[in-house]
Amino acid sequence: MGLFKRSKSSDTSASLKGNTNYDRSLDQRSNGARSGSTPAASRPTNGQSQTRPAQHAQPSIPEIPIPPAPNPREDPASYLRSIYAVRQQTQKVLVKAKKNELKHFKVDMTKFSDTASYVVSIIKRDYAPDFASIPPHGRWQHFDVGGTPRVDKLLASWTGVDQKERCRRLLDLFLVSVLLDAGAGSQWGYKAQNGRIYKRSEGLAVASLEMFTSGLFSSDMSQPCRVDGTALKGLTVGHLQEGLQVSTHNPLVGLEGRTGLLVQLGHAMDDRTFFGQEGRPGNMLDYLLSHPSTHHDPKPIVPLPTLWSVIMDGLGPIWPATRTQIGGRSLGDAWPCTALQTDQSSTWEHIVPFHKLSQWLTYSLIPPMQKLMGIHFAGAELMTGLAEYRNGGLLMDTGLILLRTEDAKRGLALYQQNAQIEGQPNTEVVPMFTPDDGVIIEWRALTVGFLDELLPEVNKLLGLQGAKKLNLPQMLEAGTWKAGREIAEIQRPITRGPPIGLLSDGTVF
Repeated sequence: MGLFKRSKSSDTSASLKGNTNYDRSLDQRSNGARSGSTPAASRPTNGQSQTRPAQHAQPSIPEIPIPPAPNPREDPASYLRSIYAVRQQTQKVLVKAKKNELKHFKVDMTKFSDTASYVVSIIKRDYAPDFASIPPHGRWQHFDVGGTPRVDKLLASWTGVDQKERCRRLLDLFLVSVLLDAGAGSQWGYKAQNGRIYKRSEGLAVASLEMFTSGLFSSDMSQPCRVDGTALKGLTVGHLQEGLQVSTHNPLVGLEGRTGLLVQLGHAMDDRTFFGQEGRPGNMLDYLLSHPSTHHDPKPIVPLPTLWSVIMDGLGPIWPATRTQIGGRSLGDAWPCTALQTDQSSTWEHIVPFHKLSQWLTYSLIPPMQKLMGIHFAGAELMTGLAEYRNGGLLMDTGLILLRTEDAKRGLALYQQNAQIEGQPNTEVVPMFTPDDGVIIEWRALTVGFLDELLPEVNKLLGLQGAKKLNLPQMLEAGTWKAGREIAEIQRPITRGPPIGLLSDGTVF
């Protein structure tokens, strides 16, 4: 497993306490417990051990060992696939941005306080004064769109099933749903069984849940509410077209790409180490509970990098072969950034990883395991903000980052070209680019970097200190993601889309 491959100089391990602050923000869903704060992130020196105890941790949660970041000079592929690299590499882009050294964007730091104030206004409107009730960012909330507790109803329907199997089933559902959750485009909608129409992420969530309960992802019709590799391998574009209600009048961006991801997920399920003899995503639960890095004291405490290794190594085969590679090894959602490239650059130093779907998946898989199995995840603060268009759109729509004129012209030309294709958007014109364009890479890097910077400012403006501070997943959930969506509705009321268009294959954003 790549994340645990260490150099000779990095064979010592750090210690982390169970991340009780993150756990408390999950616990509030079921028992009303108040959440505390989690450090936005630590920035360990590559190959050196660090101690990152959770703040205000309960005494019953012991410190546990966690591996340091892989040494990029000795194993660059493992480093760029690690969770550590996301923050470290995007921070390099942010530093250059503040010096006006990026190729495609300018930064106006005079707008930083305006951006933070707008985020705070959204959080106060929806949660004041009970900020501790904010759940962590994750897929669970999307399933419950419209105030319908669909996940709880699903759990209640599984009578005669033990808690571990219930958790496996939710992991099955959440994993498939997240992989379907790339940008849907502004024209698509899903009519749910209750007759209501849902769009974008919530629409994809409800659609995936209803496909899940119909048995589309199970090869055993006596047990429809599960996912297995055999069923996934047999999926076709036609299956998803029908399940997602896609038509010429209801087009969905990247239908083929989404189908390909799920088919490749089916092949990934052949790895019995992670996914058991049944080839189910949910069997990762058994792997995590039995892993030697997991402590039982008495509840399970799993180092975040152990879960990350399941996502990156176990699901590695799902990524398109065209993605960035080093030494023939795919890096996943990682892209070369020309702003970091110099004459002295090595093969890895200019590559910026985002691992957006992998992080979105990790954020989404933690709540079911925490709520149903009482698992604590040590080191959850290593996770970053998500490099996606709602968070990134917020930065552009508030004027914090500005696309350079020559790039805007180039993007508008691509939009006009794409608009000639039947079914493609042709209103509320915005610059458009492909996922590998330098504009998109810089935009995503700035998104991750500025989310880290916004967190302490948001807490300051909310007047929250100590254990009452919001952690990053809470700010993403109640603040930046929602703020990005709402300001888009104001700026572009017809499409409600982001300020930059993406020619997506359904595997990015």
